[in-house]
Amino acid sequence: MLREKEKKARMAEKPVSRAPEKEAHGHNFHGLNGYRPTDKEPFMNERQRDYFRAKLLTWKDEILKEARDTLQHLQDENVNHPDLADRASSETDRAIELRARDRQRKLISKIDAALERIDDGTYGYCEETGEPISLKRLEARPIATLSIEAQERHERRERVYRDE
Repeated sequence: MLREKEKKARMAEKPVSRAPEKEAHGHNFHGLNGYRPTDKEPFMNERQRDYFRAKLLTWKDEILKEARDTLQHLQDENVNHPDLADRASSETDRAIELRARDRQRKLISKIDAALERIDDGTYGYCEETGEPISLKRLEARPIATLSIEAQERHERRERVYRDE
């Protein structure tokens, strides 16, 4: 049961599907003329910081565009359904859409925080250990603040406190 909740929470933070060539934080993003960060270069050099900044800004722009589209859709959808079942279905759809937008609003604040970390030089380093976060993890989750090991420890501690 808890695993399902965790999966749903993680899915909520992933962006809604989009065209592969425009994907902001998946594996199809090629910013800065096709550049991809590698372990063979100095960690978080200027080129890598620029790459992740562009990736985060693209992701944020897409979320904001989706939010504008949703707002427009909700305004257009504001019709009076004479049938109770249609009205209930419409209200359920609206509630789901608003919850998704709220999760994306929280995601935007995490993206903004990641952009601030790029500016202050702390991006890409684990908040708990100070060690570099792997480039693979940052590719998959550019807002990550913990290394995989630190994240796993954090999740284990959460489980212990939840189970008590």
